Amino acid sequence: MSNTPSRAAEPVASEHIALKARNVSFSWENTPLHWVPGDPFATHTINVLHLLLPAGERWFVHVYKQVLPYIRDERLREDVIGFIGQEAMHAQAHDEVLPHLKDLGLDPTPYTAQVDWLFEKMLGDRTLPPGKARKWWLMERVAMIAAIEHYTAFLGNWVLNADELDRRGADPTMLDLLRWHGAEEVEHRSVAFDLFMHVDGSYRRRARTWATAFTALVFLWQRGARFFMENDPTLTGGKASFKDFYQGGKKGTLPTTQDMIRSIPRYLSRAYHPSQEGSTAQAVAYLSSSPAATAAEAATGPHPLPAPKGAR
Repeated sequence: MSNTPSRAAEPVASEHIALKARNVSFSWENTPLHWVPGDPFATHTINVLHLLLPAGERWFVHVYKQVLPYIRDERLREDVIGFIGQEAMHAQAHDEVLPHLKDLGLDPTPYTAQVDWLFEKMLGDRTLPPGKARKWWLMERVAMIAAIEHYTAFLGNWVLNADELDRRGADPTMLDLLRWHGAEEVEHRSVAFDLFMHVDGSYRRRARTWATAFTALVFLWQRGARFFMENDPTLTGGKASFKDFYQGGKKGTLPTTQDMIRSIPRYLSRAYHPSQEGSTAQAVAYLSSSPAATAAEAATGPHPLPAPKGAR
């Protein structure tokens, strides 16, 4: 496998958009524990986002602040700063769901403590000497974020089109959180990949870190769903299985297994570029009607994006 930079397909110019953070807020007091009525498994499988994203997206921000000095393209620098602002808001919004779950009798702390350890310690800054070793670890994490963002964009595109959740009467506040977040993931779906290609671009690193990220995501997701099902105070002997996930995909309340599998060769293709997937127009259309996003815009305007340390 070559270690030379990949020759990615040309980005779709019409899919590029200036990024802004939206200072959203959500009120959770009327959201039930099983916010997909009658479907605790779909509810808790999607709820794993609240366990993973606060620590994960704070980690994204931390890594990207370190890589800013390596960016030589001004438009990409602006995109990365916009990405940082959006991800910081995502972390905050999902973090605010956790106390509500605890109030409903489902304490996520045992799981989130382990996730915090993963991102802060295992994937955090290591005591490495300045020079090649430190840069190598930074580029590994930049590549890992690009792989993870492939799946956050995949999920964002899925939830924007998951009409079955509406048909089943899913809680509108939770749907707005998920679709606001999903729309912003579609908006900025090219940034992580473009940054990786700009600062490194090694196909070997891209494939290796995809394998690491994909394996970790599958492990953490199934473990999180199992944690929720086993600790749900309203369930007796609650369990999570791959069969349940597969059936959720067939019903339309979860992504389909087939779509997830088909996403793998797309990312590993040397002709891959994220702008070829999803629709910026659809994402922007949702954000223009999202109750939380429009309320934030009316109240305060776009959330200010202070230049992170290292920005010129």
